Amino acid sequence: MSFLKSLFNKKEVVTTATADLRYQEFWAWFQKHEKEFFKVVKKGDAIEKNFFDILGPKLNELKESTFWYLAGMYDDNTAELILTADGNLRNIPFIEDLVAAAPVIENWKITALKQPSASSTFGIKMNGYTFSEETMSFYANENPEMPDQIEITILHQEYTSENESEISHGAYLLLDNYLGELNCVTTIDHINFKNTKNAEKEIIPLEKLKDFLIWREKEFIEKYEGIRHHTEKDNYSSFNGTLKNGLPIIAIVNTDILQWNAKASHPWIAIATFKFDGDSNNGMPDDKTYELLNTLEDTIMLELKDSDGYVNIGRETADSTREIYFSCLDFRKPAKVFDKMQRENKEIISFDFEVYKDKYWQTYNKYL
Repeated sequence: MSFLKSLFNKKEVVTTATADLRYQEFWAWFQKHEKEFFKVVKKGDAIEKNFFDILGPKLNELKESTFWYLAGMYDDNTAELILTADGNLRNIPFIEDLVAAAPVIENWKITALKQPSASSTFGIKMNGYTFSEETMSFYANENPEMPDQIEITILHQEYTSENESEISHGAYLLLDNYLGELNCVTTIDHINFKNTKNAEKEIIPLEKLKDFLIWREKEFIEKYEGIRHHTEKDNYSSFNGTLKNGLPIIAIVNTDILQWNAKASHPWIAIATFKFDGDSNNGMPDDKTYELLNTLEDTIMLELKDSDGYVNIGRETADSTREIYFSCLDFRKPAKVFDKMQRENKEIISFDFEVYKDKYWQTYNKYL
């Protein structure tokens, strides 16, 4: 596989069609050109000009700067198009949905995300460094206070503090291809880097990493599968304070849930961030904006229910910003809900969001 390319066409196409319909239209377009594209990939010449430069703008019409892609020959008679998030977790659900909508196309294999390597030997070269089972190894780090945290130290024979950026980038790319893109971003909570000769624990061959992660994931699922928390009887506390710039900060937080002993069962943090004009009101919303924010929050709550695994932790308002916090069983639905809200309300209010893993909810430590 080769030719990873991003999309930076800023033209935005406004459509009222549903995502499913737009995906169907995209694949209908792709089918009209697939024979030409197949010849380009098969030949392997000018693939960027004759395939990617045509494919890119069409993908960008579906969702701006979301779909990255790779292409190559899967076998002698089959071309493979891999749509990838290139490490951006919040884009994964849209890639999966687009690929799920793809029809069967003769001589083509359409794949969502980079898949785990089937080879027993693997390696890449980047920036003058080699990343392989020959140059890399690992060991697991354990924290008794956070036993479900999966943290590893990657060892590389040439790692130094000066080349940390190059080594970490190459290592992440290798893991992405070796473990598979989805596994890489969902199973490992944190990675440290060291030189092999500075290892502080018994060194484990890198080829054992897959088995280690499968074991830890199986253990985690058995421990937490099916656990839900219902918030209707929980107590909420109000926090008031002052920012360094002198503006007030107000938060309403479910303090009962912060004492929950099964936090890791909902390891994904989803934060909706609304920006408004609060300059004339000490950074707080006026009555009209307050009503709008509450309406938007109610809309989110109808979609993300605690019974389905999406627990509303609370909200914080300060400095012309409101943040709404959720701890979630999965990252896909919050990303879709927030993305839809962002598109539907872009003319009304500035809205962005983030989704990331935090098994022990350290995000909320400021409220404890």
